[in-house]
Amino acid sequence: MARMHNDGRGSSGPDKPVTKKNPRWMDYDEDEVIDLIVKLRKDGKDPSQIGMALRDQYGIPSVKQVTDKKITEILEEEGFGLNIPEDLQNLVDKAESIQDHIEENQKDEEAIRQLELTEAKVRKIASYHRDEGNIPEDWKYERDE
Repeated sequence: MARMHNDGRGSSGPDKPVTKKNPRWMDYDEDEVIDLIVKLRKDGKDPSQIGMALRDQYGIPSVKQVTDKKITEILEEEGFGLNIPEDLQNLVDKAESIQDHIEENQKDEEAIRQLELTEAKVRKIASYHRDEGNIPEDWKYERDE
Protein backbone atom coordinates (compact mmCIF):
# COMPACT_ATOMS: atom_id res chain seq x y z
CA MET A 1 0.00 0.00 0.00
CA ALA A 2 3.01 2.26 0.40
CA ARG A 3 3.28 3.07 -3.29
CA MET A 4 -0.38 3.67 -4.15
CA HIS A 5 -0.71 7.29 -5.32
CA ASN A 6 2.36 8.20 -3.30
CA ASP A 7 4.56 11.22 -3.54
CA GLY A 8 7.83 9.29 -3.61
CA ARG A 9 8.65 9.18 0.08
CA GLY A 10 8.99 5.41 0.30
CA SER A 11 7.99 3.16 3.16
CA SER A 12 10.94 3.22 5.53
CA GLY A 13 10.37 3.10 9.26
CA PRO A 14 11.69 1.84 12.58
CA ASP A 15 12.60 -1.79 13.16
CA LYS A 16 11.16 -3.98 15.87
CA PRO A 17 13.40 -4.96 18.79
CA VAL A 18 15.69 -7.89 18.06
CA THR A 19 15.01 -9.88 21.22
CA LYS A 20 11.63 -11.33 22.15
CA LYS A 21 12.19 -10.86 25.90
CA ASN A 22 11.13 -7.79 27.84
CA PRO A 23 13.92 -5.31 28.52
CA ARG A 24 15.46 -5.49 32.00
CA TRP A 25 14.68 -1.83 32.65
CA MET A 26 10.92 -2.20 32.11
CA ASP A 27 8.95 -2.23 35.36
CA TYR A 28 5.46 -3.13 34.03
CA ASP A 29 3.84 -6.56 33.97
CA GLU A 30 1.07 -7.72 31.65
CA ASP A 31 -1.87 -6.64 33.84
CA GLU A 32 -0.46 -3.17 34.37
CA VAL A 33 0.04 -2.69 30.62
CA ILE A 34 -3.56 -3.78 29.91
CA ASP A 35 -4.82 -1.35 32.57
CA LEU A 36 -2.79 1.47 30.98
CA ILE A 37 -4.21 0.65 27.54
CA VAL A 38 -7.78 0.74 28.85
CA LYS A 39 -7.11 4.00 30.73
CA LEU A 40 -5.69 5.67 27.63
CA ARG A 41 -8.61 4.46 25.51
CA LYS A 42 -11.06 5.93 28.04
CA ASP A 43 -9.18 9.21 27.62
CA GLY A 44 -10.14 9.11 23.93
CA LYS A 45 -6.90 7.96 22.33
CA ASP A 46 -6.80 5.79 19.21
CA PRO A 47 -4.75 2.55 19.19
CA SER A 48 -1.80 4.17 17.40
CA GLN A 49 -1.81 7.06 19.88
CA ILE A 50 -1.95 4.56 22.74
CA GLY A 51 1.13 2.78 21.38
CA MET A 52 3.06 6.04 21.11
CA ALA A 53 2.03 7.13 24.60
CA LEU A 54 3.12 3.79 26.06
CA ARG A 55 6.46 4.06 24.28
CA ASP A 56 7.18 7.73 25.01
CA GLN A 57 5.64 8.29 28.45
CA TYR A 58 5.77 4.87 30.10
CA GLY A 59 8.86 3.32 28.46
CA ILE A 60 7.07 0.25 27.09
CA PRO A 61 8.74 -0.46 23.75
CA SER A 62 6.34 -3.16 22.53
CA VAL A 63 2.94 -4.16 23.90
CA LYS A 64 3.08 -7.41 21.98
CA GLN A 65 6.30 -8.45 23.75
CA VAL A 66 4.67 -7.97 27.14
CA THR A 67 1.16 -9.31 26.51
CA ASP A 68 1.49 -11.49 23.36
CA LYS A 69 -1.45 -9.48 21.95
CA LYS A 70 -1.87 -6.38 19.84
CA ILE A 71 -3.40 -3.22 21.28
CA THR A 72 -6.56 -3.65 19.19
CA GLU A 73 -6.97 -7.23 20.42
CA ILE A 74 -6.71 -6.07 24.03
CA LEU A 75 -9.25 -3.30 23.41
CA GLU A 76 -11.72 -5.75 21.86
CA GLU A 77 -11.36 -8.13 24.81
CA GLU A 78 -11.97 -5.27 27.25
CA GLY A 79 -15.04 -4.04 25.33
CA PHE A 80 -13.47 -0.97 23.73
CA GLY A 81 -13.27 -2.22 20.14
CA LEU A 82 -13.46 0.10 17.15
CA ASN A 83 -16.48 0.25 14.84
CA ILE A 84 -14.25 0.38 11.80
CA PRO A 85 -10.45 -0.08 11.69
CA GLU A 86 -8.32 2.95 12.42
CA ASP A 87 -6.63 3.11 9.01
CA LEU A 88 -9.98 3.09 7.22
CA GLN A 89 -11.42 5.72 9.59
CA ASN A 90 -8.43 8.00 8.99
CA LEU A 91 -8.89 7.77 5.22
CA VAL A 92 -12.63 8.49 5.49
CA ASP A 93 -11.87 11.52 7.67
CA LYS A 94 -9.31 12.72 5.12
CA ALA A 95 -11.84 12.35 2.29
CA GLU A 96 -14.43 14.33 4.27
CA SER A 97 -11.86 17.05 4.95
CA ILE A 98 -11.05 17.31 1.24
CA GLN A 99 -14.79 17.46 0.46
CA ASP A 100 -15.21 20.37 2.86
CA HIS A 101 -12.31 22.14 1.18
CA ILE A 102 -13.83 21.58 -2.28
CA GLU A 103 -17.16 23.04 -1.15
CA GLU A 104 -15.39 26.29 -0.29
CA ASN A 105 -12.95 26.19 -3.25
CA GLN A 106 -14.88 24.70 -6.16
CA LYS A 107 -12.22 25.47 -8.76
CA ASP A 108 -9.41 23.66 -6.93
CA GLU A 109 -8.83 20.89 -9.46
CA GLU A 110 -5.88 19.44 -7.56
CA ALA A 111 -8.10 18.90 -4.51
CA ILE A 112 -10.70 17.19 -6.71
CA ARG A 113 -8.00 14.82 -7.96
CA GLN A 114 -6.77 14.15 -4.42
CA LEU A 115 -10.34 13.34 -3.40
CA GLU A 116 -10.57 10.78 -6.21
CA LEU A 117 -7.27 9.20 -5.15
CA THR A 118 -8.27 9.14 -1.49
CA GLU A 119 -11.61 7.55 -2.30
CA ALA A 120 -9.79 4.89 -4.32
CA LYS A 121 -7.68 4.14 -1.23
CA VAL A 122 -10.83 3.96 0.90
CA ARG A 123 -12.39 1.43 -1.47
CA LYS A 124 -9.22 -0.65 -1.61
CA ILE A 125 -8.73 -0.75 2.16
CA ALA A 126 -12.46 -1.39 2.71
CA SER A 127 -12.25 -4.37 0.37
CA TYR A 128 -9.33 -5.74 2.38
CA HIS A 129 -11.13 -5.28 5.69
CA ARG A 130 -14.31 -6.87 4.29
CA ASP A 131 -12.27 -9.93 3.27
CA GLU A 132 -10.68 -10.06 6.74
CA GLY A 133 -14.06 -9.74 8.46
CA ASN A 134 -13.17 -6.47 10.22
CA ILE A 135 -16.16 -4.61 8.78
CA PRO A 136 -19.59 -5.85 7.65
CA GLU A 137 -19.94 -7.16 4.10
CA ASP A 138 -22.47 -4.43 3.29
CA TRP A 139 -20.25 -1.53 4.51
CA LYS A 140 -19.73 0.96 1.73
CA TYR A 141 -18.22 4.41 1.55
CA GLU A 142 -20.42 6.98 -0.12
CA ARG A 143 -19.53 10.58 -0.77
CA ASP A 144 -21.80 13.22 0.82
CA GLU A 145 -22.91 15.47 -2.00
